[in-house]
Amino acid sequence: MDETTVKIAGIVNESIVDGPGLRTTIFFQGCIHACDGCHNPDTWNLNGGIELTLTELIRKLRLNPLISGITYSGGEPFLQAEAAAKLGRFLTKLGLDLWIYTGYRWEELISQLDKPGISELLQIASVIVDGPFLKEQKTAALPFRGSANQRVILVAESLKSGTIIEWTPEAVIG
Repeated sequence: MDETTVKIAGIVNESIVDGPGLRTTIFFQGCIHACDGCHNPDTWNLNGGIELTLTELIRKLRLNPLISGITYSGGEPFLQAEAAAKLGRFLTKLGLDLWIYTGYRWEELISQLDKPGISELLQIASVIVDGPFLKEQKTAALPFRGSANQRVILVAESLKSGTIIEWTPEAVIG
């Protein structure tokens, strides 16, 4: 595939908590948000994790035929947007949808479209779960997010309309 490198903290090959259906979750290494109460503080260190080429990473993904999608989590996937976009293009061509968890707010991402990889990554993502985890707004009542401030955003629809359109469990990702 590609000799581009990416730093990851780990992979969960079969997850049911990082988006709808059975998913493969890639945990990117490095995060600048340092959210109090984060469930993955080991991913914060920008120099931690393991560095792999995209070819090596793809070999490590055991894509069960029942997998419906890929989830990028972290750490912060947008800190490695160029590599994440290249990987995402390959995976979405396999028919998998892409969910991305980010500590950035949607508005911050949209304001950074000129930065390498940001626009490309948004173009291939199905859903973005945006915003930092806020311990004081922690909730288990909302699907696929850790705190009430986070939004589950349908990316293509939001980019097209120029306004945030949120995913609901009834939403069809296509």
